[in-house]
Amino acid sequence: MSSARVEHFERLRGEVRVPGDKSTSHRALMISALADGESTIRGLSRGTDVAATAQIMEQLGAARSVRDDVVSMVGPSEGLRVSDAALDCGNSGTTMRLLSGVVSAVPGEHHLIGDASLSKRPMDRIAEPLTLMGARVEGQGPRLSAPLRVTGTNALRGVAYDVPMASAQVKSAILFAALAASSPTTVGERVRTRPTTEEMLSRAGVSVVSIESGDGRSVTIHPGRPLARNWLVPGDPSQAAFFAVLGCIHPDAELEVLDIDSARERIGFLSVLQRMGATLSVHANDATTSFAARTSQLSATEVHASEIPSVDEVPVLVVAAAAAEGVTSFRDVGELRLKESDRFEGSLALAIKLGCRAWSDGDDLFVEGLGSAALFSNFEIDAALDHRMVMASAIAGCAGDGCSIGAAETVESSYPNFFDDLEQLA
Repeated sequence: MSSARVEHFERLRGEVRVPGDKSTSHRALMISALADGESTIRGLSRGTDVAATAQIMEQLGAARSVRDDVVSMVGPSEGLRVSDAALDCGNSGTTMRLLSGVVSAVPGEHHLIGDASLSKRPMDRIAEPLTLMGARVEGQGPRLSAPLRVTGTNALRGVAYDVPMASAQVKSAILFAALAASSPTTVGERVRTRPTTEEMLSRAGVSVVSIESGDGRSVTIHPGRPLARNWLVPGDPSQAAFFAVLGCIHPDAELEVLDIDSARERIGFLSVLQRMGATLSVHANDATTSFAARTSQLSATEVHASEIPSVDEVPVLVVAAAAAEGVTSFRDVGELRLKESDRFEGSLALAIKLGCRAWSDGDDLFVEGLGSAALFSNFEIDAALDHRMVMASAIAGCAGDGCSIGAAETVESSYPNFFDDLEQLA
């Protein structure tokens, strides 16, 4: 394991293009592999998580080639087939959960494995609906963690299923399996999550009906094979959030982040920061959103998980809360415990490392801010093999008095050039 040293930069200026959106990248590869014919993908994320998905699609029978920034994926006309070798998902929960849905419709036994971190994450949440559809999903322990054995069938049936937690991954696993079901499938969610899968399937010619009701949504999908098409991957909002916070809390910063995914479920962190008093200018068009962030004086707020359904941005918003005046509360963020690491405890530990008083009550997390990132003392932290904890710590160190981060190489899973982009802003 390697460590990274982040120093305080006196002044930050410039613009950043964050990597291609991981959510879109995973799905573009899977949809292209399921299609009959050649698709192209531009702007694909170069992280190891997405590389794992690409490798698995090849194992299942798709053909992939790369030229410059364009990935070509050819789905086999006869459809995907079982692989003799295990399907290694690495550190990627998105890969394992969505892939389980894909292979549920590929007859045979599929063995899904992952690294030590992924092998602790619960897969029972996708096993239940896929089993109702006719597949069989077996794993380790009561939460069915990896390694998994998924027995696929060509006799899946459509279901109506309400997802009990806010999870775009669970929804997507069901939607991918539903492509080969005998009848339509409807997925209900109490809290709207990122609509990436249903929107991309619709653009690939699949019949999808999405109806919003209150805070929730129901998505009905009719069986059908996706069409081959060309995909352009926007920037990843979850990665952009780190630079949004950095621009706001650093004592002398003017940063711009260009062309990220515009889905409202993905950019809730911008509204949270604006509510905290951030100097943010946001420019949106039909396809993407760009924003500029400047040094700001932040005040505490209350953040609800429904504003950021994946809760991926909570660790860096905790850093923003540490630099704000007052007590910021994060409500119903227990899902943080089930990420690549226990990000709930990791976020609390990071806030305390920064000199804050921080505590929890059930699934709620509280941070009493210092009023300025300039008060962050130099600190050391172990990121627990979690890329988002690496980046959140680095943002705090850059805005404060520096830091040393253990296990920093795990940032390769999602943002290989993160530290380079951070340096260039100086």
